[in-house]
Amino acid sequence: MKINWGTAIVIAFVAFISFIMYFFISMSTDKKFDHDLVTEDYYQQELKYQDDINKVENAKKLNQNIEFKKTNEGIILSFPKDLNTNNIKGKVFLYRPSNKQLDFEMPISLSNHNLLIPDNSLLDGRWNIKIDWSYKADEFMFKKEFNY
Repeated sequence: MKINWGTAIVIAFVAFISFIMYFFISMSTDKKFDHDLVTEDYYQQELKYQDDINKVENAKKLNQNIEFKKTNEGIILSFPKDLNTNNIKGKVFLYRPSNKQLDFEMPISLSNHNLLIPDNSLLDGRWNIKIDWSYKADEFMFKKEFNY
């Protein structure tokens, strides 16, 4: 059977469209390619974004901001030494971009101006940490990306 150039072009187009359709369907239905929003209530979080910016700016005005140190026991967060630890309230949120099942949140409970995030809570890889805290009436926020 002899194929002329017109038939070859049609076969090439059909093959290309078939490949694209296969690729699109496999990407749409396979669970390992799911892409979720960072948070479920994304739009409500976006409305509060200016508050977060103000909290970060307040934290920059402190004499000493939160210090972040990686150790064998885990991560030690050191809060400013000139603040009374009884008046520090807030929460620590750790976000894993590659797997939302690993995300967790913990309240701030300090001992000697330090907070330990245990090693067994963290897997190797990239993490984002967000510490939303307050001291008396002032609100602060600390954000950092790190590899563990």
